[in-house]
Amino acid sequence: MIRTPFFVAILSFALAGALALAVAVAAAITIERRSTEAVREVLAEEGFDWAEVEADGLQVFLRGTAPDEASRFMAESRAGSVVDADRVVNEVDIQVTDAAPAPRFSLDMLRNGDGIQIIGLVPGVNGGEEVAAAIEGIADGAEVTDMVETADYPAPDTWISALGFGFRALERLPRSKVTVYADRVEVQAISDSPEQQAALIAELEGARPAGVEVVLDISAPRPVISPFQVRAVLDATGLRFETCSADTQRAQERIVAAARRAGATNGVECHIGLGVPSPSWAQAVETGLVALTELGGGTLDISDADVTLIASEGTGQDEFDRVIGELDAALPEVFTLQGVIPETTRNEAGPARFFATLDAEDGVRLRGRLPQGAVGQSVEAFAISLFGRERTDLAARSVTDLPQGWGVRAMAGLRALSRLHEGQLTLEPETLRLTGRTGDQGLRSELTRELSDELGAGADFQIDITYDEELDPVASMPTPEECVAAIEAVQADAKIVFDPGSVEISDEAGEILDRIAAILPDCMHVPMEIGGHTDSQGREEMNLGLSQSRADAVLNGLLARGVLISNLTARGYGETRPIADNDTEEGRELNRRIEFRLQEEVDAQTVVEAQAEAAEARAEAFRLRPQPRPDSIAEAATAAGPEEE
Repeated sequence: MIRTPFFVAILSFALAGALALAVAVAAAITIERRSTEAVREVLAEEGFDWAEVEADGLQVFLRGTAPDEASRFMAESRAGSVVDADRVVNEVDIQVTDAAPAPRFSLDMLRNGDGIQIIGLVPGVNGGEEVAAAIEGIADGAEVTDMVETADYPAPDTWISALGFGFRALERLPRSKVTVYADRVEVQAISDSPEQQAALIAELEGARPAGVEVVLDISAPRPVISPFQVRAVLDATGLRFETCSADTQRAQERIVAAARRAGATNGVECHIGLGVPSPSWAQAVETGLVALTELGGGTLDISDADVTLIASEGTGQDEFDRVIGELDAALPEVFTLQGVIPETTRNEAGPARFFATLDAEDGVRLRGRLPQGAVGQSVEAFAISLFGRERTDLAARSVTDLPQGWGVRAMAGLRALSRLHEGQLTLEPETLRLTGRTGDQGLRSELTRELSDELGAGADFQIDITYDEELDPVASMPTPEECVAAIEAVQADAKIVFDPGSVEISDEAGEILDRIAAILPDCMHVPMEIGGHTDSQGREEMNLGLSQSRADAVLNGLLARGVLISNLTARGYGETRPIADNDTEEGRELNRRIEFRLQEEVDAQTVVEAQAEAAEARAEAFRLRPQPRPDSIAEAATAAGPEEE
């Protein structure tokens, strides 16, 4: 009985201690929870979503990865404003970033008569050896100074396209500076003539890669024209210019306008150049054309400051004298005038003619009359030197009664005939006629200058040569369709394939690229797309990226083989454009392909797909739009489709 109160007291103290401990634990848990919630709330309001908050007793721990030191400090400060700052334990990490940004890649290429110099920084993936190989191909044996460095950073998206365009510009421009950036190509160059300048600008503008800014600064010094000449012929067919020169754009416009007033119906080509004998050149040409029109026919030949007006056969003497007198008075100073009226051909004079007929396959045949002795032998030897002994058929008659200068005129005509693909030379006492076909659009003007120089001022000659596009080496280049067909023929024998999951060009694929690389130099004028395609196995995003990488690998492989790729683009389509059933192994094999297509076809298909998507969207909008019930058949017919915008 004595021990009972003692045990009761001990038990009471134990229960009180346990209760106090439970209250303390509950209070600590409550404090931890409230502290954690309060700190999380304020950090969320401040945008520190990366911060993780935990409590352990009275301490509040901040963890996570801050984007920078400032964010780490601000998070700790804000937490310290909610709970006692001494209770905050900052265990936040700082995000590790690459302090060195990727460099801006660039390549400067300078080409002149001494060789090619290249300097710059290019990606290691497509730099060094590949750039050097492409430049060596362009240099064609000339000295190359290579000061290019590489950096192990990925190439920007448009770097390959920009680099290919730069190589193409450098190859086409022997006196140039080409600077290549990933998004910009700057070209400074000097061309040989305005015609070449226009052709180069048109070619390079047509090859402009997508997503790359191109700056072209191609200058063309005016050519020196000697003799500075205009030769116009007026006959029953109308007025035509055999050659035309002008010193300024304004002079060119005045001459063309005067030619139209005189009856020219076809286009008049008048080249602008240096060498004009007088600032009044356009006035002299205008005045001469008026005189030619008044005569009703003939030839106006202005060579430097010498003006020759040759009337048509049968022109009256009085009319001829009047026109010549008025023209002589109206011509500007410096210019001198010679008038020529042909004598009527006498039938009893006999057929004093010489013919030379050029055939593209058989060679040349000489018929008619040539002077006896050394002069005639010189003409025959000259023909052999031009056309070759095996291709020269000599059957001309040697006579003694030919006009003076017959041999000189015959050799001048033979030299002009040799420039044609096929044609005929006819030499008569009063004139020389040249007819035929050529693939050179500017040849007629060149031959006119040469004959004027060789035969002398006042000589009567006629040039009637036609341009045949089939003979033009530029116009005869393969068509875009022929280029694609040739590449498809190569791939019909063997496809460009890759190992599963790989973007490396295998030896077998490399042999196919070698054959395609041999075709592409003749197709530089054809914009094409290299399309990469996969089957439907695997994730769609993975297939899209894989197809793009493989298309890029083909493009890089062609670049490594010295192909200028400015007309080529690479695009991956993934599994979106199958050509066979993906449910069979044979179909999947056909769908895994590299496809060369004309860029215009790609663009047209893109437009069609965009239009189809837009039409589907409009149709869907129409289906979702509440439609009123039509009151008549006409209203029902009107409401049968979406409204046109």
